[in-house]
Amino acid sequence: MSRNLLLKIALLMMVAVLALSACGPKATEEPAEVPATEAPEEQTTEPFVFGMLLVGPYNDHGWSQAHYEAGQYVEEMMGAKMVYLDKVNPADRPGTTPEQLAEDLVAQGAKVIVFNSDDMKDAASTFAKANPDIYVIMASGDQVWKEGQNYEEIPNLTNIMGRMEYGKMIAGCAAALTTQTGKIGYLGPLINDETRRLAASAYLGAKYCWQTYRDADPADLSFKVTWIGFWFNIPGFTADPTQVADDFYTNGYDVVLSGIDTTEALVEAKKFAEQGEAVWAVPYDYVGSCEEAADVCLGVPYFNWGPSYLEAMQAAANGTWESQFIWAGPDWADINNHDTSAIGFVKGAALSDEASAQLDDFIAELAAGLNLWVGPLNLQDGTPYLADGEVATDQQIWYLPQLLEGMEGQSVAE
Repeated sequence: MSRNLLLKIALLMMVAVLALSACGPKATEEPAEVPATEAPEEQTTEPFVFGMLLVGPYNDHGWSQAHYEAGQYVEEMMGAKMVYLDKVNPADRPGTTPEQLAEDLVAQGAKVIVFNSDDMKDAASTFAKANPDIYVIMASGDQVWKEGQNYEEIPNLTNIMGRMEYGKMIAGCAAALTTQTGKIGYLGPLINDETRRLAASAYLGAKYCWQTYRDADPADLSFKVTWIGFWFNIPGFTADPTQVADDFYTNGYDVVLSGIDTTEALVEAKKFAEQGEAVWAVPYDYVGSCEEAADVCLGVPYFNWGPSYLEAMQAAANGTWESQFIWAGPDWADINNHDTSAIGFVKGAALSDEASAQLDDFIAELAAGLNLWVGPLNLQDGTPYLADGEVATDQQIWYLPQLLEGMEGQSVAE
């Protein structure tokens, strides 16, 4: 083999080796380190906290329990948390004021405070002015009613009240449809604008149904109001509601309507009925009141604070709060709708079938626009209040200065 040929073969072999090494695997760099990702932190949202000051026990089967259960409704509907203090009154908490107790609830995280009694009105205003970053709901009261007599601009305060005038008219009607003696008693708390207009509304309902459904003379209907001096019994300070109810029943008043926060009228009616007397009672405030003595209960007009409180709490939580005066009426499509109606009436087991049917008719009349606050109406002392055909304004109803002509009992506190 020639030398040239060998040289060519050597060169070809070298080219092949170089080509193979060019196609072989390349050295690789270490991959860049990918930073570890931390697991996202769990987002926990604290519940919205609101507070309630209840004038009586939270389980009084009356006014305070209706508020307490409204608070539970708000908790359920918006996932909020309620903190509360009950028995907020001078007898149960001497030496403390509602303003001071409200501060205790704020310390527990409350962003809204409900003052639930008319006698806390001044305290609610004072607290709201001193704490502009806390929202205040005054149950009843007229502080921020621009057309009212006591208007103040308090941006963080809202008044909420139900138009219980309708509930009391229905209660008065039930009493008039049932009474056998024509004598109806009204167990009243203290005397003020609110209690006068509610007692008067009960009388108007009784008078209308006495005339319309029983075809009886209004002159033959007795309607007497006896006041105890506060929303419930405080021994040594108020008249004893048990004794007041007994006095009614022993003097021929066979139906007693309650305007106080507790159920003495119902309890005493049961006692008299067990002794063979034909007597009945209509409690107040709380949807479940009749359960205490169902056999003598004609029914109960009650407040349903839940829907209005829920709306106010949601506004406070989402930043859409407005200072308002709210006087909420029944949902006439269904006055016992728990989600829509501020005022309801639950019939009692003692209401006869005939009276029940007539009461339904009366409620339907109210739903259709029947207004009993129409003249001629005179005040108790005979002073004309509404001329013939004159329809009362909200202000004339809210600020009723006396009981009405035809009613017996004090009109003003001594």
